[in-house]
Amino acid sequence: MKTTQPRKQRKMLYQAPLHIRYKLFSAPLSPSLKASHNVSSLPVRSGDTVRIMRGDRKGLEGKVTRVDRKEYQILVEGITREKVDGTTTPVPIHPSKVMITSLNLDDKWRRESLKIEAVEEKAVEKPAEEEKKPETPKKQRKKRKTRKSAAKRGTKKLEAKKEGEAESG
Repeated sequence: MKTTQPRKQRKMLYQAPLHIRYKLFSAPLSPSLKASHNVSSLPVRSGDTVRIMRGDRKGLEGKVTRVDRKEYQILVEGITREKVDGTTTPVPIHPSKVMITSLNLDDKWRRESLKIEAVEEKAVEKPAEEEKKPETPKKQRKKRKTRKSAAKRGTKKLEAKKEGEAESG
């Protein structure tokens, strides 16, 4: 059972392993990407272009330069703040506060997971390949004698003996 206690929720968040943190980095896709990929959200990766949807920098868009899973934040190109001494530093943003507008498809796994049409094509190709293969006769298996079938045979033999005795008797 999942807990609703805030302290346990925070503890779970702080102690989450990387494979769970990866899922927590999900952000919604833009409507055009949703329509083309049939997916509503994906984990943010470096190289994706995102639009900020919440906070002071709402509406700004940029490329994700770094994803920090330990601190639950992403850094976006062009989103900076000026310090008192005049230097600029990137502003960290939580991934749930952004919307992905274009995807980085350099990764083979990500490309494969998004291509639904390719999966359908493979499903169509498989029966065609099976038709090309020469058919080999399947080995016929002997029927296993189960207890019920053995008992039926035994009763049939007994009935046959009784009938034979009745005819001769």
